[in-house]
Amino acid sequence: MSRPLFATIHSAALRHNLAVVRRHAPRSQVLAVIKANAYGHGRLRVAAALSEADGFGLLELEAAVELRETGFRQRIVLLEGFFEPTELPVLVSHNLATVVHSLEQAAVLDGLPSGARLDALIKVNTGMNRLGLSPTDYVAVRDRLSRNSGIASVILMTHFANADDERGVAWQMERLRELPGHDQFPRSLANSAAILRYPDTHADWVRPGIMLYGCSPFVGKIGGDAGLVPAMTLESRLIAVQDLKSGDTVGYGGLFRAERVMRIGVVACGYADGYPRHAPTGTPVQVAGRMTGTVGRVSMDLLCVDLAPVPEARPGSRVVLWGEGVPVERVAESAGTVGYQLLCALSPRVRIVES
Repeated sequence: MSRPLFATIHSAALRHNLAVVRRHAPRSQVLAVIKANAYGHGRLRVAAALSEADGFGLLELEAAVELRETGFRQRIVLLEGFFEPTELPVLVSHNLATVVHSLEQAAVLDGLPSGARLDALIKVNTGMNRLGLSPTDYVAVRDRLSRNSGIASVILMTHFANADDERGVAWQMERLRELPGHDQFPRSLANSAAILRYPDTHADWVRPGIMLYGCSPFVGKIGGDAGLVPAMTLESRLIAVQDLKSGDTVGYGGLFRAERVMRIGVVACGYADGYPRHAPTGTPVQVAGRMTGTVGRVSMDLLCVDLAPVPEARPGSRVVLWGEGVPVERVAESAGTVGYQLLCALSPRVRIVES
């Protein structure tokens, strides 16, 4: 028998979440972000579930080619652009679009193969200060691409640093509007947080990421608050039960000490599966349909849970680590991280089940 740990990927939830995007941005085309192996959910699996999206965004050229060769015909965008000039013929032959975020990339595009027709997204730095052109460099790249017969179309793109917090997006939108000719191209601006919070950013293309997977982009919120449904449920089983006396400790380092007689369950899941090692005692978990919490340090292959709220629990009882009934955001908050990280960090050794 296989180890009783698996992640169920809910295709219906993915489709539902895409519909939520469209309800919020009904006049925008949707570039579904499936980078990081679709946030741990499986790139091809998610692309199939989101086949009604208008395009896909990812990072690796190989992954983009795989999508094309699998039969996807939507726009496919390399969100970090190309890395070497030798990649250009592959982009052209597979009809892939590229982000252009540097003067160097724009110069390389002068060498496009004869007859090429490549879609480009000019990325402008409006304050995130990661990838993106300065306003001065934007003008130079805009003019250079307009003279390049190999460029079929151009979209103006930026990324918001604070769409999910109190600072918001107004300061970056102001910088965007200061660009010469900022309104001469279609625009792609909104990430998940901006889709949900700032309708004036929706423009021509929205770029949902985390919300497609049912997770909220906002601190303190869960996806359900925005009508989203978890697309991944990570579950296991109790494989042992231990009876503790008052004073007994649990796990490496004995970080948890029982203050009373109690029962704990041992779950087949650990940090080598992607569960956060630094999750403290009390991190939410569901056992046999009831909420309880972890106890002690998470180890490589196992973690322990308090069975006091679940007296009927026995070896074989179902355990939900996150997903249906246990918001991944709450697990992440307890562990001092974000739901993005937990979903993306799912280990390859975790069995995947599709529903």
